[in-house]
Amino acid sequence: MIATAPKRIQLVEDETQSLLMWAESIQRSEATFFEKAQKIARRLGAHYRADRLTEVGFWTPDLTGDIIQSEDRIVLEVYTPTEDIDFRIPEQTVTFKKVQIPLVKQGEFVWGVIEGMRPGRRDRAGCFYWLRYTDQDGRVHIIRDPLAYSLPYGVFAPAELYDMRLLQRQRADRSYFRRTGSSYSDADIPRLDAPTNILQIHVKTASSQGTFEGLTEIYQCISDKLAVGETLTAEEAVYAGYDAIQLLPVEPTIEYRREDSHIDYEFFALLPEQPTVAEADGTDKDTAAPVSKITQAVLRKPDTQNWGYDVPILGSGATNPAVLGSLRPDEVIDFIATLHNFSEGPIQLIYDLVYGHADNQALEVMNHQFFKGPNMYGQDLNHQLPQVRAILLEMQRRKINTGADGIRVDGGQDFRFFNPLTDRIEQDDAYLLAMSDVVQDINGYRRLMFTVFEDGRPWPQEGWEEISRYRELIEQKPESFQWGPLIFAHNTPSLRGFWDRKWRRVGEVIFQGDRWITGCGNDDTLRRGTQVETNKPINWNLGKTLPDVLHKAYNNPATQLWVCGFSPGLPMDFINANVGAPWGFFRNTDDQYGVKVVSEEISFLDWQIEPEMYELPEFFPQLKQMGFRDFQQLQDFSKTLQEAMVTTDYNLQEVATICSQCLGPNTDSCELPTLAELNESSLAGFLVNLDVPKLKKFAMAFMEDGHDLCNVSRAYDQIDGDIALFHLILRQYRRRHPWLQENLTGHDRFNRISDDRRTVFYGVRSNPHEPGTSPILMVAHMGGEPFTIDLEAWLGLTMEEWEVAIATPDLNLDTDLKNLSHFTLKDSQGVLFERKK
Repeated sequence: MIATAPKRIQLVEDETQSLLMWAESIQRSEATFFEKAQKIARRLGAHYRADRLTEVGFWTPDLTGDIIQSEDRIVLEVYTPTEDIDFRIPEQTVTFKKVQIPLVKQGEFVWGVIEGMRPGRRDRAGCFYWLRYTDQDGRVHIIRDPLAYSLPYGVFAPAELYDMRLLQRQRADRSYFRRTGSSYSDADIPRLDAPTNILQIHVKTASSQGTFEGLTEIYQCISDKLAVGETLTAEEAVYAGYDAIQLLPVEPTIEYRREDSHIDYEFFALLPEQPTVAEADGTDKDTAAPVSKITQAVLRKPDTQNWGYDVPILGSGATNPAVLGSLRPDEVIDFIATLHNFSEGPIQLIYDLVYGHADNQALEVMNHQFFKGPNMYGQDLNHQLPQVRAILLEMQRRKINTGADGIRVDGGQDFRFFNPLTDRIEQDDAYLLAMSDVVQDINGYRRLMFTVFEDGRPWPQEGWEEISRYRELIEQKPESFQWGPLIFAHNTPSLRGFWDRKWRRVGEVIFQGDRWITGCGNDDTLRRGTQVETNKPINWNLGKTLPDVLHKAYNNPATQLWVCGFSPGLPMDFINANVGAPWGFFRNTDDQYGVKVVSEEISFLDWQIEPEMYELPEFFPQLKQMGFRDFQQLQDFSKTLQEAMVTTDYNLQEVATICSQCLGPNTDSCELPTLAELNESSLAGFLVNLDVPKLKKFAMAFMEDGHDLCNVSRAYDQIDGDIALFHLILRQYRRRHPWLQENLTGHDRFNRISDDRRTVFYGVRSNPHEPGTSPILMVAHMGGEPFTIDLEAWLGLTMEEWEVAIATPDLNLDTDLKNLSHFTLKDSQGVLFERKK
């Protein structure tokens, strides 16, 4: 769409006064501090109204007292593009008209109603804005909008005004919200029911495009094929059969920053300004209208790569632009509508929300009232301050108003505070439960979210893995779910005897796990699997190489049979595990800690990369260009880096010295390679004068190459079609038997046969709501040597009365399962039986 000439942008005095009167009435009311803060938070940010005016509000607690003497030092700085912005090209220089609008300060807030600001839409850019003030010393400070709806160029750039009313009116799933929500005339607001299974997805690596558009294309194709009865391919089957999708966090993440200059890589880089003709000849001197200036900015399409949990909090109600191919908020709505209109029935969308901590970079973009102090992740958020609490909940409300059906609350154990009344550190359960009760409102239809809490309290207390109950929030809010003990980070099924050691937790899942998220593979467990030391007792029954072991451990047929076909709870899978694609915590957003992060991810090379894979020209191009053309040399250098980081306490200069001298098969010898060896290995240029900048360059190359390899589309050709179909059949089976989510009763049985050589799970259960209906029988070999199965002796059954419902793909019904009274199962094999009708 061709950009139109912008209207004059100016403050509307009477509307601004009305807004100020409203805000004053709230502050003078008898409501609690928190209730007042909630009402104020609704109107903070920038809202394009139906009357085509723009209402803006900022919370500015730092601008009080003597800091600001004159209100004219506080202005809304607006950038209006004078030409089209192509949101899809990597880099462009765009001309803007910049105008500064004085706003009105009222206590801790700044308000204004503006005319002439152009809202963004699917087909055009809107005005960009932020708050600018000048202190007594003449220094300029920028205040960004924490509640922005659109941040196409990241958290350090000005936000974009967006027409959210138009976006909601045009969405393609409006009928879905009419069916599942309540109108304002209804007294009760419905809470969405839990799904029967969940697929976890990292948007950046879950399609070849790495965007919401890419996912929309995948799911629309699957929906269309199923609608006409076409058979899915293996690469489609791994996405199908789920009735909910949980995205890893899609909030804006931190961005790459250096201490020197940002202009060469920041996404919205302002260039020196030029005065307009009007300003130069003075024609605006005697008018009340703000003077505009012509300015230019280099716009770069955001290319941040991050697993999602490094959040600056600012813009958490918006979407990370790096996962938007179009950089438009409409792209998220299109994906959600595709899920809601899926041909086999609606698929729910669950957001993973990170409000328990903030990265240190948040200190650069948020006022310091948001933070209590440092923690191991960055900063603790100040949830106990009423206005902070209200703004965070408002961020969440705006986020779920994109059309989500559920939320997953990250790190519930991190929501803690000091209670002076008890003189103790306590959990802020009230805030966690409030997150569950945030009301979604889309086109007048309201809903409450399906809620999942991740909470490992008493983490970080020593031994928390064994003493965590994972039930505190379920007991307070019975309709909610929590991550269960077998889905947490310490799940390492690649080790021999893992399921036997976890037997106590397995029993908890069976008899009290109906409100737990269950399963084996997720982003955290798969990453922890790559950190297992290779000298541990590995279960080599799972594969001949470490990558084979890892992939089968987290996408195991017997485990899936037990979880999806028999166990209580709500199963969740991870798309990278389904596909067998690599996965690691890679990010290109960090200059300060990049080398440290890489040193902690080095075992990715052992557990995820086959040597022949490294030889393929499309993999690890940056590292090869640096000279690491031989996989063994990369492993040797990386392990030296890892050891040096620990022994020097992360002193990068000392690490560089050690690494420059230690390359070769025996990294302990620290023998300096000969010049001939260096030249032959093509590493001469890298190792000579190895210094801290070169180490950081290596870290960036490692993370970007590794992240690229994690894209599941690169592993489509490695998918085992039989396994993909088997798991799809299991998911469909569970959807037909929703009672499987419930706990086993006293009439059901579950047990194990276990010794130091093998572990076998087996059991029988029935639908508790329909006594007399056909029960199901399950046996799964969870690890170790082959074992002869005798279910008749173990359960007192007559196997002639049973038939195979589902068997793992490598079992033959005519040979392996010819005699159901006695048959042999190997590691990772299992069978689900139903009673003959």
